[in-house]
Amino acid sequence: MEGISGNLSRGSYNSLKSSLSDTFQCYTRCVHASKTLKNHSKNVILPAGSVIFSGFRALGLYSNHLSHVVRYHKKHREFYIVTAVGNCFHTYNVKKLGIVAVSNALPEDISYLAADRMLVYVAIGKKVSAFARNKEVVHMYTGHGADVHLLLPFGDHIISVDRGNAVIVWDVESEEEYLQITFDKVSFEVSAVMHPSTYLNKILFGSSQGGLQLWNVKSNKLLYTFTGWPSGVTVLQQTPAVDVVGVGLSSGQIIIHNIKFDESLMKFQQDWGPVTSLSFRTDGHPVMAAGSPVGHIGLWDLEEKKLVCQMRDAHNTAIAGLTFLHGEPLLITNGADNGIRVWIFDTAGGGGRLLRSRLGHSAPPTKVQHHGLNGHHILSAGQDGTLQSFSTVHERFNRSLGHGTIIISVVGKIASARQSDWDSIVACHRGYLMTTTWNYQKGSMGAHKLEPERFNKNRALSAVDITSCGNFVVVGLSSGHIDVYNMQSGMRRGQYGEDEAHRGAVRGVSVDGLNQLTVSAGADKLVHIWKFKSRKLVHSIDLGTTPVTTHLHRDSGMLAVALDDFTLNVLDMETKRIVRKFSGHRGQVNDMAFSPDGRWLITAAMDCTIRTWDLPSGCLVDCFLVDFAAVSLTMSPTGDFLASSHVDNLGIYLWSNNTLCGMVSLRPLPADYEPTVIMLPGTCPGQDADLNTEMIEYESPEQLDEQLVTLSMLADSRWKNLLHLDIIKKRNKPKEPPKVPKAAPFFMPTIPGLIPQFAPSEDSNQGEQVYTSTMNNPSSSLFPPDDGPVGMLKEMGPSGIDAELRGLAPDMGGDVSVLQGFLKMVASMLDSKRDFDLAQAYLALFLKLHLRLISQEPGLMEEASKVSEKLEDTWTSMQTLFNQSLCLLSYTKSALL
Repeated sequence: MEGISGNLSRGSYNSLKSSLSDTFQCYTRCVHASKTLKNHSKNVILPAGSVIFSGFRALGLYSNHLSHVVRYHKKHREFYIVTAVGNCFHTYNVKKLGIVAVSNALPEDISYLAADRMLVYVAIGKKVSAFARNKEVVHMYTGHGADVHLLLPFGDHIISVDRGNAVIVWDVESEEEYLQITFDKVSFEVSAVMHPSTYLNKILFGSSQGGLQLWNVKSNKLLYTFTGWPSGVTVLQQTPAVDVVGVGLSSGQIIIHNIKFDESLMKFQQDWGPVTSLSFRTDGHPVMAAGSPVGHIGLWDLEEKKLVCQMRDAHNTAIAGLTFLHGEPLLITNGADNGIRVWIFDTAGGGGRLLRSRLGHSAPPTKVQHHGLNGHHILSAGQDGTLQSFSTVHERFNRSLGHGTIIISVVGKIASARQSDWDSIVACHRGYLMTTTWNYQKGSMGAHKLEPERFNKNRALSAVDITSCGNFVVVGLSSGHIDVYNMQSGMRRGQYGEDEAHRGAVRGVSVDGLNQLTVSAGADKLVHIWKFKSRKLVHSIDLGTTPVTTHLHRDSGMLAVALDDFTLNVLDMETKRIVRKFSGHRGQVNDMAFSPDGRWLITAAMDCTIRTWDLPSGCLVDCFLVDFAAVSLTMSPTGDFLASSHVDNLGIYLWSNNTLCGMVSLRPLPADYEPTVIMLPGTCPGQDADLNTEMIEYESPEQLDEQLVTLSMLADSRWKNLLHLDIIKKRNKPKEPPKVPKAAPFFMPTIPGLIPQFAPSEDSNQGEQVYTSTMNNPSSSLFPPDDGPVGMLKEMGPSGIDAELRGLAPDMGGDVSVLQGFLKMVASMLDSKRDFDLAQAYLALFLKLHLRLISQEPGLMEEASKVSEKLEDTWTSMQTLFNQSLCLLSYTKSALL
């Protein structure tokens, strides 16, 4: 009550207090029950994992450090690319680089990838798995004593090499070991393996010592040993010519070697380090492509024996794999920078130009934020300096907005009618004083670079926010200054404070939804609230501890402030008071997000926990651990997904909100609650659905309380049209009599009614006899003891109920005592406060049919008066409950936290 008394006059306050006395008593009981539940929560078995969130899938992951595999589908006449991403692999078509399939997740990350015409083989630890239809595991090969790092499909066999230098040849179908070869790791450590074209049952092994060996795996015989070279072999690749292979060495040398005569035909030297991959064009151009650890690709002319072109910075990291498509001028490359690129060679000079690509962040994202009101797009800024937009619907809607320096904060305009007229996104960069604008419509960096001229270069940006209308941007600096800029013109419009807004770095700045107030938090442990237009200081709050970051929920006016002592404060912008304080994190809070309705505050910290705080109750209701600390959070405007980015992870991870899909029981968690670890979701949707979402078992009684009124569970069609049944029958009257079928139906006859029943075969007239008996003696059938009459009427349809009530009249075989008994039954239904809707409907039809007779019989009038009194008392009680509920609802909607 103290929270609202300041906004009301004393008379209004006393009046409100008097009118809501009962409501406050009920509210006090609810708070007491909540506290009691919180105090005894230690004795309750709490569910493991997260109750609210479950892993859905990861966005923005395309490739890792493993080489891709190219497959050709004869029926589709199309090439496909297979890339490894963590513990699963993706399949893309080359034509559009559209994703075709995502495999089922494996228990460990993939360490090597290979494929043949039918299956995809992956190595995970000491095991090798074979996938069919790009989805499911159909074969498993176990027997290695060390981790497998090389695979080679070989007809009906698969060859695997582990770190212990053991080579095993497996039969694909039977999963049995066909042959095992063990090499001396000191003299010949296997580092590469290939099958020379046209060499039946022959396998060529390369070693880290630089030598080669040719084996017949069918007879298990060493056929020839090649002296090799002083550097280790990193790549073995078949050339378009028979007997000739390309050998890449760790020294950067490339050897074109004839294995039939053990003769080197030509040699090339790469200056960028070891050779990571080789490929040869087969479309009539004698060109070889070689990958390097620095992301450059060298193109060599094999006829002229010289370097013809350099494709520098093809990837930001090492070239993991490159493949020329058979008979086409297309080169496919992938790298650890999370990118797949397709290059086409159709220009003069021999170089390739980028045809299409799938690119994610090459360095971990630092900030994610939903863009738009439908929740389908997520802005992501990464340490690689790129600003990208990822779609939660389909990858074809992903887009890159450009490249700059490392972005530490990004804010996009949520909705504006003028979004296409000027830039709608602002970002601040690590170590820079400049704020950049970005245009979402054009997908590029914007026209303005907002940089105050009065400072030297040793200052940096620390916080930024854009107004909801999209016309202004507020920028906080590490010097304590806060400037305002116009988004359309890029001009500076003023500053907050005469000189500086804070005596220390600005840690957070936000503008409310109506552009009335601006709130800022600084390293001086103060929160300032300013008038947005006049930029005058309105109020200051001393936090007592230095803030780390802030986050404003514009609809509710709640500002969350994370402090450097790992606690959280929630400030109400309207009353300018701190209304909630939370503690429990054991590390610095990295980011915060509100649910769309402002009820939950979701926080992520360096203690690797993601916690959900319920603001109305002031309790921690959900907490779970992740393997990598989350650095940024954003909640969808529709509330269906929570998106997060994590330390040392390139993807954006979506967590589905379970409360939108079913009943979720939320209980306050104790202060010493120990959360369990949840694995980050994979790229396959719904793979982490097997989570423990235990519900509190509760069975609702038929009557919650004696003071409450309970309705029946019957459909409206069973009782709502009783008063209009004659009109309905007249409207549905058949125009002609029904036609008798010529032959009897093949199915058994049924008795008419709401619940179909088969007619007894031995006596077809039994149903008619029962109905006739009921009509002639209604007192014996309609009013058995206990709940018999009501139960019988519930099973009837409107026509049956109408017929039974008509049969209560003396001229229809009934009696006045039977009519009195019906009124007593209605009175008992009102006393029990159960089936209230049925009692009203039955009574209405009864009065319509027998009102004249009731007025003529004193006994019936006396019973009718009693029923009328009970009706009036019931409606008065219900009106009181309605008023109390409306008052409580109005209070909870308007009261402050």
